[in-house]
Amino acid sequence: MHLVGNKGNGEEFIVSRKPVELSENDRYTLKDAFLSKFSLERDRYSFHHPSSLNYNEVYNYCLETLADSDTFHQNTINIAKHLFESSTHPKISSGDLYVCYFEHCRVNDKEVDAIGIFKTETKSNFLTVDVKPSDVSLVVHEGVDVLKFDKACLVFPTNAEKGFDILIYDHKNKGEEAVFWRETFLNILPQATEYFQTSQFMTLTKQFIAEQIPAEFEVSKTDQIDLLNKSVEYFRANESFDKKQFVKQVFDESGMGNSFKRFENEFTENNDIEFPEQFGISTPAVKKQAKVFKSVLKLDKNFHVYIHGDKSLIEKGFDERSGKNYYKIYFDEEE
Repeated sequence: MHLVGNKGNGEEFIVSRKPVELSENDRYTLKDAFLSKFSLERDRYSFHHPSSLNYNEVYNYCLETLADSDTFHQNTINIAKHLFESSTHPKISSGDLYVCYFEHCRVNDKEVDAIGIFKTETKSNFLTVDVKPSDVSLVVHEGVDVLKFDKACLVFPTNAEKGFDILIYDHKNKGEEAVFWRETFLNILPQATEYFQTSQFMTLTKQFIAEQIPAEFEVSKTDQIDLLNKSVEYFRANESFDKKQFVKQVFDESGMGNSFKRFENEFTENNDIEFPEQFGISTPAVKKQAKVFKSVLKLDKNFHVYIHGDKSLIEKGFDERSGKNYYKIYFDEEE
């Protein structure tokens, strides 16, 4: 455990003299708390450096520790120092840094050790009831909720020559704080896993339908929702992705195929990624992304219409008498 303040704001940096000794019960409680935010099914990352991995500080501290566990405490100090030196932006919060060495982790049917790096920045108030034979008193403590750390990463020794396999968690996953944790401190890049490719291509598709199509084509809201539904249905119905098949099935009938290809080229260039012509579809990524594919038609502040299927069953019109637009919806049964 170490206390890491914001160097740019002149805050404190305090390191522990030795590892924290934990009881068996504390080990059990903290293990579950620290590992609960991670999932092997989500994005995986690797340490990176434009010149060489030899210049990535956290990578080398983890590499040495995983090779020789006797160096663990000193390397936790090195990691804390690197975090302190990286904390110069005024928006970076001070906090407690926990570096953990996990033994016997089960990953893809293999047993490996791992290093976890966790930072808590938010304190909470806790009530403790002190019961004595003749009295009951209440004490207020300030502390950290073990289930609510703000930033974390878990480093596995696999793929060491390519920068290890890493899982990350960031409660504030947008803005300067997120960039700081991933790029400035850890310096990691996402691996081209099925989860990453599925998630990114669905993000690309959503942006194209929401932003590019209205600017280039005359389309109604129901047409846009229909394209969103077709896109999600393609990923749900197939185990593997084929780019040509996807474009033909979703966009070519409406004459938007070429525009989509141009938009994809801009997206990949701006985000420094590349999509293969074919890749396996990740079901967890589809489930997560499908939540942001909003198939909702918002009508003023009175109605929200959810469209999940055949767009021909909804018609738009204009009522001259009232001067208002209207939608006519056809259905067989009311539930």
